[in-house]
Order: sequence, then structure tokens, then C-alpha cells
Amino acid sequence: MLQATGALGLAAAAGCLGGGNEAEPLDELLEEDPDEFESVEIGHWWTADAEAEAFEALVEGFEEEYPDITVESSPSPGGAGSALEADIRNRVVDQDPPSTFQVWPGQALADYTADDLLYDIEGHVWNDEMEEAYLDGPIEVARPDGDFVAVPINIHRLNNLFYNANVIEDSGIDPESIDSPSALIDAMETAAEAGYVGMAQQTQSSWSTLQLWAQVLLGEYGTDVYDSVIEGNVEENESEVRDSLELVVDYSEFFNEDASSMNDWDDASDYINSGEAAFFHQGDWAAGQYETDEELAYGDDWDYVPFPGTDGMYVMVIDSFVFPKFNPSPNATVRFLRYAGTADAQERFNQAKGSIPPRTDVSDEAFTPFLQDQMADFEESDEQPPSIAHGLAVAPDTQTEVEGAFSNFIDNWNVDETYNELVNSFQ
Repeated sequence: MLQATGALGLAAAAGCLGGGNEAEPLDELLEEDPDEFESVEIGHWWTADAEAEAFEALVEGFEEEYPDITVESSPSPGGAGSALEADIRNRVVDQDPPSTFQVWPGQALADYTADDLLYDIEGHVWNDEMEEAYLDGPIEVARPDGDFVAVPINIHRLNNLFYNANVIEDSGIDPESIDSPSALIDAMETAAEAGYVGMAQQTQSSWSTLQLWAQVLLGEYGTDVYDSVIEGNVEENESEVRDSLELVVDYSEFFNEDASSMNDWDDASDYINSGEAAFFHQGDWAAGQYETDEELAYGDDWDYVPFPGTDGMYVMVIDSFVFPKFNPSPNATVRFLRYAGTADAQERFNQAKGSIPPRTDVSDEAFTPFLQDQMADFEESDEQPPSIAHGLAVAPDTQTEVEGAFSNFIDNWNVDETYNELVNSFQ
């Protein structure tokens, strides 16, 4: 039975429990067939609407598979995971972690892997069958330092360019013909001349403009430059970084006039629903807003193309689960992680969440037509770059610095200043 526990931070306040001890090897902790299981406590921030439904679906499937294991839900809602991170980090360091917790994988795990706080789960969870079902991108972020430490449960795609089909047709634009971020400027100008907003956007908070810049960099210069930048080589790619920033400044001329007063992406997305804007860049979660509008039909009233220049890429935002050391319920935890890596778990979770499974062997029959197309794009993709804005591509301290640079950027649109701040951020 799913049970709710109190805030994770309450346990952290108890102080260091056994600080300085060495964690037991995982092999010595796990039993093949325990007489009984401890409950599995799951830290997460999935508390609202479709996210909560997805988590419940995941737990229901797990409890069907393992009826002797009780799930304790430990939610920390809000702040796109910042509240959860504050709670969890203290508990893990204090050697009093939950059994597992939701976390972005990749370099977002750097604070945990650098301090050897997570178990390597290769063999215990990851096996040949599981690896064969995943593409390289999700596998690489599951083992950021070489060891498998995370199980991806979903993928949200970032490099979508949504558009209102009626606005596009009225403006005489062919979205399929836009082959680069710089060419998108001409399309936005054409839409503006026809009386529409060229690109809907919010700029009160920095993350969506950081996210947009990353797609511009990828689309204009490819993954080699992108990979070099996220590895810290900003100065070696000065012209590319500056030019991509300049393009975002050019884009800003076609944003809705109230962009700077909008804090939420869905407010900007309404310009697509209402037929006032041509284009909108956002993660695939934006499709949920269009799909719930009974007056809009996918393919007829709204649609998408990969962000210009990123055809063949699937830019990833991923949620995952990990196995923290000093685990209170190792036998239950390993079984939960094994289940999270199955096709059954990922079908249940993702059709409710509005994301796609990391496994490529999950049937698409239960998914919406839009997500079916996203799944096909993922399976056909040549490259799966990790997101900067959502922490997969850079360590947490770097991400904080980059977010600060873009907070200033949306305030002054100063390319020179932002470039210098990015150089310092990635050092």
C-alpha cells in the first residue's frame, strides 16, 4: 500500500546518523529471497496533476509485481525539484537517506558521485537485456562517471518547435523548410508581417531562454560544438557562442510584448492556443496543454517540427532513480529499481506523465498520437544530447552560474557581458 510520510527535511534535522562510517558493499547487503522486506521510501516532487497520476501508476504496477513491499511516498513539491534536492542532500550526507529518490541523472549527480554516496548498480539492476533496450544517450547519463548509478524512468524532449498550423498557413510559411536557427528569423518576420507574434516566449525567469539558446547552439553548430561547450571549452568556441547569443537577441524582437512579465511557460504557450503566435519553443510537456483544448486537433490546428537544425537529435530531460548508500531497505530498493527499468513500469508511468519511455521496446499503442511521433523520433535519432537548463549536461554549481548569466541576459540582452559570464561559469 502507498503510504505518505512527512517532509524529508524532518529526518535530516535529526542530525548526522553514523557519519564517517563506511557503507557496506552492496553484494553483502542483498538477499536473493528475503523472508520479509522493509518498506521502500521514495523521495519525489511529482505531486500535481499528471505527475501525481504517473507516480501512482508506477507504484500500482510495482505493488502488483511485489505485493509484500510497502511503498512510502515522501513528496517535496515545488521549485522544479529544488525543495527535494535540499531535503535529500542533507539526508544522504547524514547517512539517513530514503530508499531511493527522483533525480536528474548525468552531471546533475556530480555532488553525489564525487562523494561516493551512490551504489554502482550494474549487474544488480542493469543487465545486458536492459542495456540493449536503451539508446546511448540515456545510458551515458545513467553512468556519468563510468559506473551505472541511475535508472532513467522517462524522457522529455526539449528540441520541439511547436506552431499554430492556421497561423502558419495564413502567413504562407512552410515549417519543414526552415533548416537552421538563423533561417527561423525570416519565418518569424514573415509571421509578424502577417500580424502575428513571431515566437511566444516568457522572459521573466531565465530557464526558458537558456533552454532556447541551447537549441540555437545545437541547431546552428551541431553536437560537436555543444559537447565542447558543456565540457568547459567556451573560449575555444567563442564565435559560435557569441553568434548563438546574437541569434537569441534577434529572436527577442519577435517575442510577445508581455514576455518580460510572464513567469510561466504555459502563459506564453497560450499564444499558440489562441492563434496569436506562429511558433513556440518548449519541451514536449507543452503538448499536454494543446491536447486538453477540445478546439485544437493535433496535426490540423497545432503541430511541431524539430527545432531547425536539430533534425535527428533528441535533446533529453530525464528523471531517474538512484540507490543511495546507507540504504534503509536494500532488498526492497533493488527490486523497485529493477521494476523501474522494465517496459511495464515505463509504459504505465509515461503515458500518464506525457513523456516517453527510455526503453525502445515499449509499445506505443497506449500513447497519444503526438507521443507516438515523439517515440518514433527518439528511436530514429542519431544523437541524444543532454539538457543544460535541466542539469543533465553540467554539474549543479555550473548550472547555477549559467542560470545567473541568463538572468542578466534577459535583463539587458548584452552579448559581450553574457559571453564573459559563460566563460567564468564553465571554468
